[in-house]
Amino acid sequence: MIRTGLLAAGLLLGATSFAVAHEDKPPATIEKHDEAVVKLSAQQVEAGKFAVAGVHGGSLGRRIAAPGSIVPSGNHIARVAVRLLGTVTELRKQIGDAVTAGEVVAVIESREVADAKSEYLAARLVSDLQRTLFNRAQTLWDGKVMSENDFLRARTTFEDSRVKLEVARQKLFALSLNSEQIETLPQQPVETLRRQEVRAPISGRVAERRVELGALVGREGQESELFVIVDLTTVWAELAIGPNDLSDIREGQRMTIASGHSAPSPATIMFISPLLDKDTRNARVVAVVDNIERRWRPGAFVTAEIPVDQAAATVVVPKSALQTLERNDVVFVRTDDGFEARKVTLGRQDSRVAEIIAGLKPGERIAVANTFVLKADLGKAAVEHQH
Repeated sequence: MIRTGLLAAGLLLGATSFAVAHEDKPPATIEKHDEAVVKLSAQQVEAGKFAVAGVHGGSLGRRIAAPGSIVPSGNHIARVAVRLLGTVTELRKQIGDAVTAGEVVAVIESREVADAKSEYLAARLVSDLQRTLFNRAQTLWDGKVMSENDFLRARTTFEDSRVKLEVARQKLFALSLNSEQIETLPQQPVETLRRQEVRAPISGRVAERRVELGALVGREGQESELFVIVDLTTVWAELAIGPNDLSDIREGQRMTIASGHSAPSPATIMFISPLLDKDTRNARVVAVVDNIERRWRPGAFVTAEIPVDQAAATVVVPKSALQTLERNDVVFVRTDDGFEARKVTLGRQDSRVAEIIAGLKPGERIAVANTFVLKADLGKAAVEHQH
């Protein structure tokens, strides 16, 4: 016969104090497992922050801990730049704005781009004319009406115009025009030839804006950056791994990262530097982190845990779930009335988890945080019962 006690208010890690209502009843009888029960309402369980979680299998083994920081993925950051001398006449995006790939983010007015477009249009007209003349010469040559010299001259002139057209086309490509924009140039009004739309190369958010409206860009032929766009759906964790641990990790290996009290996130090692830093003697290791929920921001410090020498176990629990009662190892199993202190038999252990070989089954739900509060409540109840 064991009677449940009151939860001590000061033991809840700074949480708001609460107490279990003490009824004038005979002590409750604990039948199953010969263990003690802490009776709590659903509201008290929630207030106690016991982090109730289901029991499942897992692995045990050594884990390499390494410091690191979050940086943007090199595959998901783009710098929007122009390679022509001109003036910024429109800025359609600001810092923090979302953009999609191919969306117009700015407009530049440039004599250089106007000259390049005009050269292309002129070369296109000449090429079309020379094509028509060459096709006529081909017909005359086939009918043996034109001399061979005249036919060769017509063909050479056509080939020369075609080469000049392609050169003019390549200049437009170098100025960041795409095929679709080039094909629509003949329909573009002449007064707009000096305007050049600048488009986003990737989808994401504008992280930096490097120019102001009316600014002159492309001075002395140098490339000028307008925006920096970052897509944070995927980020990198850059880690520093000591030389003694390098032999235990490999590219493609799974790991986790965490920061403070946040839940860990899975990551995958994508790169292990073959070089050691000359000052720290550590190697740079980069891991890919899925960041769809935007939990990780570039610049944040993280701690990585890389599992090595892993062994499977049917039932494992965090060490924070374990307590000792009367020299027995126990876990607190969630019940309809609160928690039951269940005696368990431990197997293998590592720095984080312990294997349970008897007393607990997969699927049962246990408290994995603040379990010392539940233990303290049982101890208090036992003292009160003795009196």
